[in-house]
Amino acid sequence: MNDNIQDEVVLKQIEKEVRMREGASKLLEYCSRREQALEASKNLLTCNTRILALLSQLQRMRKAQILHGVEHRPSVEVVPCLGNIALSDLRIPLMWKDSEYFKNKGELHRCAVFCLLQCGTEIYDTDMVMVDRTLTDICFDDTIIFKEAGPGFQLRVELYSCSAVEDFSSGTLGPRRVSYLGGSLGCSSGKKIRAALESAAVCGSVIGSGFAGHGSVSPPLSSSMSKVGPKYNLLAHTTLTIEHIKEGFKTHDLSIAATEDSPFWLPLYGNMCCRLTAQPHCMIQPVMTGQLKLKLEEDLNCWENVYGVLRGHSLLCYQTEEDLESEDEPLLVIPVRKDTLVCLSDPDPDQWQSIFICTEHEGEDVTYTLSTHTPADRQRWTEALWRHIFNMGQWKQCCDHLMKIEMPRSRKAVTVRQGSLYHEIVTPSSPREGLVVPDLSAEIRTLLYSYYKER
Repeated sequence: MNDNIQDEVVLKQIEKEVRMREGASKLLEYCSRREQALEASKNLLTCNTRILALLSQLQRMRKAQILHGVEHRPSVEVVPCLGNIALSDLRIPLMWKDSEYFKNKGELHRCAVFCLLQCGTEIYDTDMVMVDRTLTDICFDDTIIFKEAGPGFQLRVELYSCSAVEDFSSGTLGPRRVSYLGGSLGCSSGKKIRAALESAAVCGSVIGSGFAGHGSVSPPLSSSMSKVGPKYNLLAHTTLTIEHIKEGFKTHDLSIAATEDSPFWLPLYGNMCCRLTAQPHCMIQPVMTGQLKLKLEEDLNCWENVYGVLRGHSLLCYQTEEDLESEDEPLLVIPVRKDTLVCLSDPDPDQWQSIFICTEHEGEDVTYTLSTHTPADRQRWTEALWRHIFNMGQWKQCCDHLMKIEMPRSRKAVTVRQGSLYHEIVTPSSPREGLVVPDLSAEIRTLLYSYYKER
């Protein structure tokens, strides 16, 4: 993908998030129920964070393009493969006072909370959870999967909270505003980077500050988007790396970002529990396939033509490609691990160079000898083996065995009716007989996407 195409892809992503943010802002202004407003405010914050992350990515891309143009030399850096990172079963324990939890005394402190998870430019939010002293843990059942993570990833987890009992100013929607709201949501902004840059400028030097990914405060919103609705604040955060990936349910430290006198404060223990797993692409996808020659005996002339598949911890050798497709057992399985050595034989003018794979099999050091039909094939297979071993070394314990990742549960599907959004949000000031005010808490993302999807 050339530089212009990469820029265009990022610009389209920014344009989409800007439109989503505009829609969330309008929904927030016209929500008549607190649950709706809390969900709209959550989506507004998420969209704003995505925009900032994409702007930072665009800046890095253009900086790299400039440096590449000045140096006039291709990069020779070996980049490890990407992988899937999954975070699930997120639990955050609470530490209520005895008088609050056991004796049920004092004011019922109730907050709406959610988690924002960011790994590079991939940003996801969890479902919103209402928390009060009747709960001992904040539980998020979401399974979040990041599909473009490298072994040097930094997964930032941010816990946001908003008091659910404070008053918030909300606009009212009268009959005269019907066509305005419906028309505003139906039209395309027609702007790409300009709108995002203008809104980011209100936030104050966003691109140069490196805000996205490691800020300690909630993403700022432009003045036009912060006048109404509930406000979420950063309550706690942590950053997870490859060193935190282990089997099972593990505990991680949280950094608290709020004090007890804050209206959105909750009594956190200072840690969180979750399952963090990884599947490097080299463990789940074929790295290299093709024809090989396998030496089966000491006789130099005794070679077997095989079809090789390099994947995970093995180089699978099938007699034919049809055996692979029919799922027959391979003729030979050559172990390939992080400590495996791959080297070439000394050049021989009378024959191709052989590929030696030195590895451990059943407790013994074994050397397998392979060859190819052409020098170009030999070069491709050798480089693929070296790169595969390098990838496993970079992903460390994630390549010791294939970790299991549970598929995320699907969010509630919504069928959006045709017409103005006004007919989806009926306020008490403009009731219509026969219409029921819907609960949009779980539907706002789908509703926004329906109105703002690419046409």
